[in-house]
Amino acid sequence: MLLALSLAAPAWAQSTARAATQPVAKPRTVLVMGDSLSAAHGLASAQGWVALTADRIAKSHPGWKVVNASISGETTAGGASRIGAELARHSPEVVVIELGANDGLRGLPLAQTRENLDRMIRASKAAGARVLLVGMRMPPNLGARYTEGFAANYTALADTHGVSLLPFLLEPIARDRANFQADNLHPVASAQPRLRDHVWPLLEPLLD
Repeated sequence: MLLALSLAAPAWAQSTARAATQPVAKPRTVLVMGDSLSAAHGLASAQGWVALTADRIAKSHPGWKVVNASISGETTAGGASRIGAELARHSPEVVVIELGANDGLRGLPLAQTRENLDRMIRASKAAGARVLLVGMRMPPNLGARYTEGFAANYTALADTHGVSLLPFLLEPIARDRANFQADNLHPVASAQPRLRDHVWPLLEPLLD
């Protein structure tokens, strides 16, 4: 028995040493570039749909992580100016772009919004990332021409670049005032799981 153990010990030690020196696989990254709707405005960050999505991914897709680079008040111009640095910093495999609401609320030119989103999609694809474009809708008081053109921007960009599109982030909660904070713009904590579940069917296939 002692002889057997003495012979086995060097082999075991070599095996352990090899395992210790093998590189640990780097987590694959989902980068979220959004505005206050993705930055959990008015809530604890852990309550937002992005954090809830990160929790789901950690359980269902080991080896993936979520980086939330969303900023409250962000416009598409801000996202376009930041995308290069964020891509270089995180090297994501998937980029979720949820921007445009602040452009619309400010009545910014539709062509400008489309150009900025186009830049973000092109940069993400050039970096080798798959893209999920998350759209918004504008209230009717801005006029039919503007609201229809605003929605059409997302569809046209998704078609042009062949990327996944979720047309309206707030669709499952938009018709019930109780789903929103006092500002009537930002969802409450109890509505965030529904946003997570709304995004998930389009996001999950990009994790394969």
